Amino acid sequence: MGSQYTFAGQVLDWFVTHGRHDLPWQQNPTPYRVWVSEIMLQQTQVATVIPYYQRFIARFPDVHVLAAAPVDQVLHLWTGLGYYARARNLHKAAQQVRAEHQGHFPNSVEELESLPGIGRSTAGAIAALAMHIRAPILDGNVKRVLTRYFAIAGYPESSAVKSRLWELAESLLPESGIAAYTQAMMDLGATLCTRSQPDCGRCPLADRCQALAADAIATYPGKKPRQNKPVKAVQMIILRNGQGEVLLEKRAETGIWGGLYSLPERPLAKSTGQDEPAAQCITEFNGLSCDLTAAIRLPEVRHSFTHYHLDIFPLLIEAHQTADGAAGAADSDCWLWYPLNHSLEVGLAAPVKKLLSRLAEDPHPISR
Repeated sequence: MGSQYTFAGQVLDWFVTHGRHDLPWQQNPTPYRVWVSEIMLQQTQVATVIPYYQRFIARFPDVHVLAAAPVDQVLHLWTGLGYYARARNLHKAAQQVRAEHQGHFPNSVEELESLPGIGRSTAGAIAALAMHIRAPILDGNVKRVLTRYFAIAGYPESSAVKSRLWELAESLLPESGIAAYTQAMMDLGATLCTRSQPDCGRCPLADRCQALAADAIATYPGKKPRQNKPVKAVQMIILRNGQGEVLLEKRAETGIWGGLYSLPERPLAKSTGQDEPAAQCITEFNGLSCDLTAAIRLPEVRHSFTHYHLDIFPLLIEAHQTADGAAGAADSDCWLWYPLNHSLEVGLAAPVKKLLSRLAEDPHPISR
């Protein structure tokens, strides 16, 4: 139990009664389990993460199993969670831990940070929560608590503000109880000091919160300079064969949806929404003939990324395989005939999974 006269003491006292103690990764908090949860929780809410985490740990219970698994299985279990570079880095880091550390996570923040996908805050969380090492964290929840408590103006991701927040996070650490304190700070931001409608009346830090004293809670943290997201457009070709399978293309490791399977894409001018690029598919898929006269335009889908919106114009085309060329598309490392019942375990881009699920529910859609 901490002292009521210190920041950390008030936080620790509150955590005993009001903090979260039953999250899945809090049970047997090994470095592996904490690491997986922290990577999943980047940019993602706890409620969304829990079922993904439970399925992931059931399939990959330790770092050795994860390191040995095909990356497609990892991406399959990540499908829908977004920010897929996290999953690829998770897999790479597991292999590095196995190869360079004999399957044991390094026990310093600096060494943890050297693993793929682990930044300073994630390294601090693993060190504090699983190894009881006195290390600060600075996730979105902690930034919100600190900017309000100390009335720190400016966008938290700007270098000057972020540097100041790291200094504060370090200076406020308790001498003991680091795991509880770290979880408590995340809990405060997630349950009381929320983005909108914070529950200041129940906050253990309310008596000295400078933003609250100035009646300026909504001012903190400072907003990111507003930018209008650009809109990009693409046509996705849904080539369906006589067995009801759809041809998917494995994307490059870099870029959006890296390493996932997606529908073949063609550039498309957003202003026209025309289907001319679909004609190119005939020459590209050796061994397939396509009936373009029966092509069906499906409803447009918008998928939003952090920095832009993507408008997808799906075009359904029935593909007829020839006897001698059918294997050309299906047997390479880049192409895959995918059953619409999702029975193959591969990573799919989220909007692609949505499109294929709709097609499975309505196999004979009418052109829009």
